[in-house]
Amino acid sequence: MQAHAPVPPRTLFLDTHDVARLIGILGLPACLRGLAGTLRADYLRWPEFDKEARIAAYSEQGTIELMPITDGTHYSFKCVNGHPGNGRHGLPTVMAMGALLDCDTGMIRLLGELTLTTALRTAAMSALAAQALARRDSHSMALIGNGAQSDFQALAFACLMGIRDLRLYDVDRGASERLARNLAAADLPGRPLSVRICESAAQAIRGADVVTTVTAFQGRARVLDAGLVEPGMHLNAVGGDCPGKTELDPAILRRADVFVEFPPQTRKEGEIQQMPADFPVTELWRVLAGDAPGRTRADQVTLFDSVGFALEDYSALRFLQAQAEAHRVGTWVDVTPGQSDPRDLYGWLLGELQDVPALVS
Repeated sequence: MQAHAPVPPRTLFLDTHDVARLIGILGLPACLRGLAGTLRADYLRWPEFDKEARIAAYSEQGTIELMPITDGTHYSFKCVNGHPGNGRHGLPTVMAMGALLDCDTGMIRLLGELTLTTALRTAAMSALAAQALARRDSHSMALIGNGAQSDFQALAFACLMGIRDLRLYDVDRGASERLARNLAAADLPGRPLSVRICESAAQAIRGADVVTTVTAFQGRARVLDAGLVEPGMHLNAVGGDCPGKTELDPAILRRADVFVEFPPQTRKEGEIQQMPADFPVTELWRVLAGDAPGRTRADQVTLFDSVGFALEDYSALRFLQAQAEAHRVGTWVDVTPGQSDPRDLYGWLLGELQDVPALVS
């Protein structure tokens, strides 16, 4: 029998258009539900993961971070930035890419964009936390900060939490008007979403069941003052995600029961960087697993201090890989040479050069 050359290993590549196509195929509500389900399943496997805080390079203009994690079977990483001034250059504030690899071979199975996907997984994670921590009868939300990620937050809470009364506030009213237009055009199941643009954070927050802050302020901002927080509220603090960048009055932290993703990272980057090193927090995975209480009283103030953790990108990449392969979306690319003799990389190169026209000297 004639021996056949091995099939070169190939990598599935997804760009932003591919991810948008997947969302179109699945529908945004189903996509958010699928992401939330994958996130929950992976958080319930928390002890299986080798975890570390992200590796960051800080500058006056912003942050670039590497976020790795592995469960011993797969390894994933995301490289992401946060540059609030990028609008002046026509660039998004947040841009990201990532990969999913096999641990037994190191083969890159998936390589792709994570800018759009990060917005989706962040929103799904916020809603997942609220499902565990907010009051069951929650129906209204104040959304403070109406930039690029706010649409996804609003839609995730509408699809996954049944939020139907949404109050918007941003220092730039134009951002709120843009968000309101997008939400009016959204095709959501169930009762229509009521959207109101407010003149202040205080007006938006008054009487809200859930409050989500997702601002791009640099420095120790106080988007929320303690006097605005009412009994029974659930807070999602999403905007603070690096040292020296916060959104909440420290008095809110002392009043609330605080839940976090990965304490070593959150104590450095989250709202609790303002608090002593022994400030008490509960890891969200323990609540999801039933190992720790979440909300125990109707008048309790709960806070999810969200900074984004590598496990969430691992989940997002797993979800994208499964859906892309099922729906035949994406491009198979040769990230690795795949030579017939793994030791002969130079021989592979010589073969490739045979098809390259010689340069005329």
